[in-house]
Amino acid sequence: MFRNQYDTDVTTWSPTGRLFQVEYAMEAVKQGSAAIGLRSRSHVVLASVNKAQSELSSHQRKIFKVDDHIGVAIAGLTADGRVLSRYMRSESINHSFTYESPLPVGRLVVRLADKAQVCTQRSWKRPYGVGLLVGGLDESGAHLYYNCPSGNYFEYQAFAIGSRSQAAKTYLERRFESFNESSREDLIKDAILAIRETLQGETLKSSLCTVSVLGVDEPFHFLDQDSIQKVIDTFENVPEEEEDGGEAEAEAAAAEQGGAGDQDVAPMEM
Repeated sequence: MFRNQYDTDVTTWSPTGRLFQVEYAMEAVKQGSAAIGLRSRSHVVLASVNKAQSELSSHQRKIFKVDDHIGVAIAGLTADGRVLSRYMRSESINHSFTYESPLPVGRLVVRLADKAQVCTQRSWKRPYGVGLLVGGLDESGAHLYYNCPSGNYFEYQAFAIGSRSQAAKTYLERRFESFNESSREDLIKDAILAIRETLQGETLKSSLCTVSVLGVDEPFHFLDQDSIQKVIDTFENVPEEEEDGGEAEAEAAAAEQGGAGDQDVAPMEM
């Protein structure tokens, strides 16, 4: 991906007005394992794919607790994500100590974006190669933000980042209008289904994903493997039943059409 002399420094502009090192950091996010975020009026669900470097190693954590009302899922360089999650945790603790109230989610996201932006404007720094999905709950309701290595941030109803996240985005785009009124269980189910879309044919198991949830009167916590597997079992068998039912209905309709004979048969449209 070498792009001649314009990508040797983060502060060097190309003639087309691009900062290539920032773009490389954004590319690192696309190479990381997928992370999903969804929110309703009262709950936020974060999920990630557990991807190990080899069969002999364990997977790295991709979801971190910031406070009882804030969690973060990352995609990209895990080490950078760990540093930023520690910074977010420190900011939340300092705010709680000073003002004796929880830190608003939007304010924390702005501070995080400012910290990322500084790395795009200093020649002795490099951009953070990680994208963060920040989910939280405050007085104004549930929130889900995406923080980009460029220093930009956006609020979403649902979003996916990381490798093969486009399949998950397609699923979320078909379903997002119902998320605002969804229950906690429905959000968890949709998050796991979105994770399944990123696996591209690989069998979904509870060991392949991590799911966390926070909401009204429900502090941030991780779901255990048994709970995740129960959710997976509820929809893994549904497609087969629906398919069998669809075939039975098709056969019944064909029988009815056959009994009706050729009365008033319309020509088939090609």
